[in-house]
Amino acid sequence: MNKIPDIFGTLVFNDEAMQQYMPQDVYIALKKTTEDGRHLDGSIADSVAESMMKWALERGATHFTHWFQPLTGITAEKHDAFIEPAPGGRLLLEFSGKELIKGEPDASSFPSGGLRATFEARGYTAWDPNSYAFIKDRTLCIPTAFCSYGGEALDKKTPLLRSMEAINRQGMRILKLFGSDATRIITTAGPEQEYFLLDREMFNKRKDLILTGRTLFGARPPKGQELDDHYFGTIKPRVAAYMKDLDEELWKLGIYAKTEHNETAPAQHELAPVYTQTNVATDHNQLTMEIMKKLAYKHGLVCLLHEKPFAGVNGSGKHNNRSIATNTGVNLLDPGQTPQDNAQFLLFLCAVIKAVDEYQDLLRVSVASAANDHRLGANEAPPAVISMFLGDELSAILTAIENGTAYDAAEKTILKVGVHTLPRFPRDNTDRNRTSPFAFTGNKFEFRMLGSTASIADANVMINTTVAESLRVFADELEKAEDFQTSLNALIRRTIQKHKRIIFNGNGYDDAWMREAQRRGLLNLRTTPDCIPHLLDEKNVRMFATHGVFTLSELQSRYEIMLNNYCKILQIEAMTMVEMARRDILPAIASYVSELCEGIINKKTAIACIGTYEEKTAVRLTELCDAVLATTDALDACLQYEKNIAGVAAQSVYSRDTVAVLMEQLRTAADEAEMLMPSSRWPFPSYTDLIYSVRD
Repeated sequence: MNKIPDIFGTLVFNDEAMQQYMPQDVYIALKKTTEDGRHLDGSIADSVAESMMKWALERGATHFTHWFQPLTGITAEKHDAFIEPAPGGRLLLEFSGKELIKGEPDASSFPSGGLRATFEARGYTAWDPNSYAFIKDRTLCIPTAFCSYGGEALDKKTPLLRSMEAINRQGMRILKLFGSDATRIITTAGPEQEYFLLDREMFNKRKDLILTGRTLFGARPPKGQELDDHYFGTIKPRVAAYMKDLDEELWKLGIYAKTEHNETAPAQHELAPVYTQTNVATDHNQLTMEIMKKLAYKHGLVCLLHEKPFAGVNGSGKHNNRSIATNTGVNLLDPGQTPQDNAQFLLFLCAVIKAVDEYQDLLRVSVASAANDHRLGANEAPPAVISMFLGDELSAILTAIENGTAYDAAEKTILKVGVHTLPRFPRDNTDRNRTSPFAFTGNKFEFRMLGSTASIADANVMINTTVAESLRVFADELEKAEDFQTSLNALIRRTIQKHKRIIFNGNGYDDAWMREAQRRGLLNLRTTPDCIPHLLDEKNVRMFATHGVFTLSELQSRYEIMLNNYCKILQIEAMTMVEMARRDILPAIASYVSELCEGIINKKTAIACIGTYEEKTAVRLTELCDAVLATTDALDACLQYEKNIAGVAAQSVYSRDTVAVLMEQLRTAADEAEMLMPSSRWPFPSYTDLIYSVRD
């Protein structure tokens, strides 16, 4: 393998490449655009495009595309070659500033939630100069935003960029009061990505995995994750080879892939990057998921990113580590050595506390999906109730401020492990809490509720905007204060008193916490149909409009899309179950029961013996076969009935309360039948076959 510095960023039109390929005045003008948040000067666009094309052609690219993130949750691209006709049947290689800055994909074929009618096809992609262009599959990919003819956001990036501007505007008001020399606030993110790796041959034998990304049937294996022997265990050679190639491909694209290890469940793994600016981190995570899948195929594997591919073992999430910094390099969530004396840190901390408490519903909405509903609260992910973990030290500081008492800072404890040759080191003042949805981890917050397939844009839009709202309220008060310090102290104390209910440092899986959370008045939005309607609550609509992140019509579109997507996913899963039951499971059970009955007759004839095993098994399998048939028919009838339900909200509730319940009943009967059937007669690979398929 090449040295990492030699390959890192070689497929990215990064700052080094810009300096090499652009005229100096153009480079300076473009840097001003990105660093100061200015509009792009159209006069330099042609020069930027020409430089970008020359760089891309030298690296084997033949096409360019505006790479964007529509409301499908994945990325989209339309490729155009760098060619224009020339006299004499020849061609020219061209890429104009207009082509760089703006594209016009068909906007009617993407989810719009009513923002665009089918006949209203025009949409625009607009270059995001804060995200570097890159080469993928011989194509120059230009990160862009995507909007409709009327300017409505049809993607996930546009609201993210708006939210970053919102927190910058309001945060700078606060920093000016503290006399900071910063000129811009930057939010950063670093998403840890969990995933499963399966042998491709086994995967291809499971219709449910192919069509839905998860197993809709499957009895639990004798051994799952009970021994905790897979977590951080030795990485199998075949997986290690995949991880090695994955690292190299990500490094070429300038993605800071850093940490990799086996996760809790068998066949489950994790990749964590170093955090970067939020919009860049969002681009990088979308690329990471795409490349994970492509590379797995080359290794004879399949990468599963579904939140719950297997019942009975842990599913996959995506921990969104995020912080707030200035363009002068100051981390505004770093408490320093004496956090009790760091008023600026305490104010920004209070802004986050206030935001999480007042907008619990929006944080829950940001991670809502049919797949993620399987994880939340299932002792493998945080519960659906939002709370914050701050740790003992910060909690004690806030309590002292609330009570108006002095905080007695404890000295760092030196950790001693009882072996003289091992080094001693200071123990952190804050433990980690894996059950907390929103945990402070030293100098950042970790939002742990995201599903593994989710775009991190959604969660970061919500966090950025709600924190911006807290900062706006704080700035409105402090800018009018006659005595800044007195008003600041009073504001921090009042915020703690009002919002301390959201702070919980205990076990989020404990049933007692659910009762305590209810007593505190915290929301428990268990499922997607429970939480999505809150997107249109008056306070939320007003808050988004105040900061220019979403209009009412944009919020209504997302409400429609998210609930419609929930219904469609359950419909696809249910239809897949119906097909698998009728075409595979029922014939397999019936055939085996017939074989057992023939065996019973033969035994009676030959040795005048009933055959207890055959008779009991045949009777129970017949009962289960009838149950599978009846539930399959009922499920199919419900799917037909659901088509006539008016309104996506009512349809989503029906999907949750009726369709999903029948799906679970069908699975229960079929899984019991699987345990009574010979493995050679069951039509699909078992859980053991699947999760232990990568053995070398």
